[in-house]
Amino acid sequence: MTGRFVLAIDGGSQSTKVSVIDDHGTVHSSSQRALRPYQTPAPGRVVHPDDDLWDSLRATTAEALHRFNGDATQIAAVGLCTIRFCRVLLDADGRLAEPVLSWMDERVSRPHDEGDRVAHVTTSSGYLTARLTGRFRDSYAAYRGLWPIDLRTTAWSTDPAAYETTGMPRHLLSDLVPPGDLLGTVTTAAAAATGIPAGLPVFATANDKAVEALGSGLNSPDTVLLSLGTYIAAMTTGTSSEAASDGYWVNFGATPGEYLYESRGIRRGMWTVSWFRDLAWGLAPTTRESAEVVEETLNAEAALVPPGCGGLMALLDWLPPAEAPHRRGALVGFDGSQGRAHVYRAILEGIALTMAGHVARMERDLDRAFDTLVVAGGGSRSPLLMQVLADVFDRPTLRAAVPDAAGLGAAICAAVGAGVHPDWATARAAMVKPGAAFVADPARADAYRYLGETYSRLSELIEPLFDWTSRRGPGAGVGGPRRDGS
Repeated sequence: MTGRFVLAIDGGSQSTKVSVIDDHGTVHSSSQRALRPYQTPAPGRVVHPDDDLWDSLRATTAEALHRFNGDATQIAAVGLCTIRFCRVLLDADGRLAEPVLSWMDERVSRPHDEGDRVAHVTTSSGYLTARLTGRFRDSYAAYRGLWPIDLRTTAWSTDPAAYETTGMPRHLLSDLVPPGDLLGTVTTAAAAATGIPAGLPVFATANDKAVEALGSGLNSPDTVLLSLGTYIAAMTTGTSSEAASDGYWVNFGATPGEYLYESRGIRRGMWTVSWFRDLAWGLAPTTRESAEVVEETLNAEAALVPPGCGGLMALLDWLPPAEAPHRRGALVGFDGSQGRAHVYRAILEGIALTMAGHVARMERDLDRAFDTLVVAGGGSRSPLLMQVLADVFDRPTLRAAVPDAAGLGAAICAAVGAGVHPDWATARAAMVKPGAAFVADPARADAYRYLGETYSRLSELIEPLFDWTSRRGPGAGVGGPRRDGS
C-alpha cells in the first residue's frame, strides 16, 4: 500500500461517516454510526440529544483508524464536513450551552436571542472544529441561512444592520476561512478522544451539499446533481451570488470562488424511505447490516411492481416547509390490491417525480437543458431507485462512484490544503471517478411522462384539505368553526 492519505469526516443528518482515503480517491477504511433520534422538547424545536455530534465523531473516527491497515504516519490531514443549517450555541469554554439545533428547528430561521450565557454562535462544523483544534474558525462556505455573511465577498458583512437582523454581534462569530484553508491542528485532548494523531492539520471544507457536489464531480452547467439525503435537492454549477428567480437559490461551492444553484427540495426525503422500511418490518433494524437486508428485500419486491403502483401515489410532505406548515404527507389511491412493495415504490416514485418537477423549473429559470443526471447519497446504492430516476428523468443517469460523495469531497479539500495535490483541478481529476450508468427504458419513460402530469397536480388538489383541517377549532366536528371564525 503506497501513497498519501487523508482522513475524511462526513457528519450527516442521520449518521456520521469517517473514511481514510488515498490520493487517488480510493477508500481504504471506513466507519459509519447512526446518530441518535432527534429530540423535540417543544413544538417547533428539533435538537440533537446531549453531545451526539461529537460523541458519534469520536467513536466513528476511532473505528475507522483502527480498521486502517496502512501506515498511519502517511495520513497527511483531516477534512471536516458536517450538516448545514444547524445552529450551535457554546459557552466560553467551547462546550454546548444547549443541544445542537437541527436544521429542522424553527429557531434557526429566527434571530439569535439567547442572552449572555452564550459566548459563541456557530455551525455544526464550527463546533466540531473547536472540539478538534481548540480554535474558533470555520469555512465561510458553511454559512447559508440566517447569518450576517456577505455572499458576494464571502466575509462577515460590513453592514451593521445585518448583525441587528440576525441578533449575532461579530464577537459571537467564528473567524472565516475559504475551503482548503487550515482550521487548526488536532489538540492532545482531541487526539486522546478520537485516535487522530495530535498535531494533524484540519482543513476547511464547506456545507455538506456543496462538499457532496465536489466529491460527485459536478463541474459542468450541462449536468445536474441529485443529492439523496435526509434533505433531497438538485444542484448545478453557478457563477453568480444572486438568484434570478425563486425556482432556485444560491449556495456556496466547495472550492473558493464557486457557487452552486440549488433547486427546491424534499424535507425528510430519504428519511421517509427509512421510516417506511422500519414501519414495514415492525421495528427499526438494530444494525446497518440488518437495515441493508430489509432494504434489499423491499427493493426486490418493489422491482416487480409496474410504474404507477396500481394507482398509488405518495405526496412527500412528511415534514412541511416553513411557509406552509399545514401541509402533510399523504398516500393516495389505495384500492385493496396494493401491499408494502407498492407503498415502498410509490415513495421512490414520489421522490423521482417531485425532483423531476423541481429540476424542470430550474431548467426553465436558468435557460439550460441538463443532459446528464448524477446521483449521490445513500439512496444511490439502490439499483431500483437509480432505474426509477433514469426512467422519470429520461436521460443518462450516473451513480457517483463513491456513495459517500461528501466524504470524498472532504478528502479533496484536505488533499489540496495539505499539498497532497497542488490544486483543485488536479485533485478532482485524480480522486473523482465515474460511476455506474443507468439508461431509461422507453416504455417506462412514457408511462412516467403520463404519470408526471397527474402527479404535478396532486399537491394543489390535496393542500386545501390540509389547510382547512389545520384551521378548524380544536375538537370541532365536521363543519365546525374555523380558527378565523368563518
